[in-house]
Amino acid sequence: MRSLVLKLTLAFLVVSTLGAVLVALLVNWQTQRQFDQLVYNLYQDELDTLSSQLVAYYQQVGSWQGIEAVVILQQDNWRGHGGPGYRLPVTLLDADRTVVYGGWQHEPGEQLSRRLVNNGTPIEVDGETVGWLVLDSFGGQSGFPSDSPEARFLVNVNRATIYSALGAAVVALLLGVLLARTISHPVSELEAATQLVAQGQLGHQVPVRSQDEIGQLAASFNQMSADLARATELRRQMTADIAHDLRTPLSVVKGYTEALDEGKLQGGEEIYRAMHQQVQYLTRLVEDLRTLSLADAGQLPLRRQPVDPGVLLEHSALAYMAQAAQQNVALRVEVAPDLPAVDVDPDRIGQVLGNLVSNALRYTPAGGEIVLSAENGRQAVTLKVQDNGSGIATEDLPHIFDRFYRADKSRSYNGESGLGLAIARSIVEAHNGRIAVASAPAQGTTFTLTFVGA
Repeated sequence: MRSLVLKLTLAFLVVSTLGAVLVALLVNWQTQRQFDQLVYNLYQDELDTLSSQLVAYYQQVGSWQGIEAVVILQQDNWRGHGGPGYRLPVTLLDADRTVVYGGWQHEPGEQLSRRLVNNGTPIEVDGETVGWLVLDSFGGQSGFPSDSPEARFLVNVNRATIYSALGAAVVALLLGVLLARTISHPVSELEAATQLVAQGQLGHQVPVRSQDEIGQLAASFNQMSADLARATELRRQMTADIAHDLRTPLSVVKGYTEALDEGKLQGGEEIYRAMHQQVQYLTRLVEDLRTLSLADAGQLPLRRQPVDPGVLLEHSALAYMAQAAQQNVALRVEVAPDLPAVDVDPDRIGQVLGNLVSNALRYTPAGGEIVLSAENGRQAVTLKVQDNGSGIATEDLPHIFDRFYRADKSRSYNGESGLGLAIARSIVEAHNGRIAVASAPAQGTTFTLTFVGA
């Protein structure tokens, strides 16, 4: 049984059928019980009269012998229909609860339980209980007159109960089929979509038809599919960028080595320096890729310790003070008082701050200013690197932390790997921190690092 519709339909059918049967049984039991009570109340006068006659009979005879003929003689005064072979719906017991006269349900000589006898009328002679008169139940007994009003009433009630149960089961089955299809249809769409994604159609979307769990599942699938498509595209772009960034220095080194080998160039200090620079770039690119792969795997080694935020900023500023002075760019540090220490790896965070300051110097013109600041936020310490340089275009801002992304496409190769900001984000996130950027063209850029205090 593989069809979800069939499984759900059968489940609804079984549950609805069991419910209808239980309700029918309960209604039948309660109807019979209330009907017996109603009949008992209606026949109370006849029972009292018959009881008085039975008392008189016992006083006269001294036993219940021959009582059946006497009871049958009373049938014309009974509310029932009477007629040949008609038996009154009462049972007469002696003091030992043995049937003397059986009505519709019991035979003479049968022993009845105390529970049945307690519902009857005691027959007392001279203060002694000599027997019991019990009104028979009108439900399910053999010998019940089928043409009596009571019988017709119970038959009609039972028939209506059965028809209602069958009707409820049919309606439940139809609703079950409809509900099963409602549930299975989006599941089938998801199944087909997963097969398409498995076949390589990344980014495939399914319609979200509801806000329930299945709708949330569809929305999650769409998000996953879109993320897979984007990740695949980024991986392809990254592979192309790596190949491009490797090709340029390798071409330079290859050109020099071939020229030297063929004797077209004579070795010299400038040629060797140029080749060494290309090798340095290749080494830096490989190391950056290694750092990113470790961060992605959650295996980036961190030597965390409580560090004064001001010390981190001072060290980064000192490292680039000379370059800032050469470019005529002011570089200063602003640290709020009484800052708590942050639990970080000072070398890794120093690497992040160095990358941000280096980028700021690259895009800040002469006469500009770069400010490294630290302030206390809500249960966190915020470090900022702010410049008043050229800023970042609005369309480039969402991609600034992407790997190999360069806002200036014409500067595809400038000695930098294009992984600096991606590495910075990975390092900060490895510290359970956050990095953000705010910028506008010609208004400068602000990078913000947030860490929980130690």
